[in-house]
Amino acid sequence: MLSKFHTVYEGGEAEIIEKKSRFIATVLPVTCEEEALEFIESMKKKYWNATHNCYAYVIGERFETQRCSDDGEPQGTAGKPMLDVLLGEEIHNTAVVVTRYFGGTLLGTGGLVRAYSGAVKAGLEASKIITKNWGIKLEIQTDYTGLGKIQYILGQRGITVLDSVYAENVMLIALIPEEMNQEVIAEITEGTNGQAKMTQKESCYFGTVDGEMKVFDTE
Repeated sequence: MLSKFHTVYEGGEAEIIEKKSRFIATVLPVTCEEEALEFIESMKKKYWNATHNCYAYVIGERFETQRCSDDGEPQGTAGKPMLDVLLGEEIHNTAVVVTRYFGGTLLGTGGLVRAYSGAVKAGLEASKIITKNWGIKLEIQTDYTGLGKIQYILGQRGITVLDSVYAENVMLIALIPEEMNQEVIAEITEGTNGQAKMTQKESCYFGTVDGEMKVFDTE
């Protein structure tokens, strides 16, 4: 698993005008090629009277699936530039369709590349992009004597506590970024003189959305 990657959490739409041609970019998060193809077909139906509906999508942690289409534009002037924006911004699991309504003036090869690239960038700016981090849920059991030290260690590293149970002892579920895991365990062990008991639970992706921590299914 990648330790972190960027992806679209919520798709958006943006429009740019180049020499009276309209370029409408629609962005959507996707998890598989079937979803991407369904999205592309839906955009073709929505904009059935458009001159072109060009697309690009990337799927997989290492961009294992990459597809694009010029949809009738001169070869290499639409789909590939769109794909290059997604790859350049390192945006994973995302599809984008750029719909063009011809305005009567030819843009030339360079103009088309700039227009389609610019539309995708505008579409991404209109979308909600997040960073997903790979982490481990760590169950920590401690007595009240060690609680303060544990809270201090977690707080210093900005680690989120997902759950806590206060009874005779205290049980915390902390979400530890993978790269910090062993270091945090060692620090808690030292800080509590080995009294805290820790158990590694399931791994997951997590990220911040509108200031709130969210845990995601494994992808």
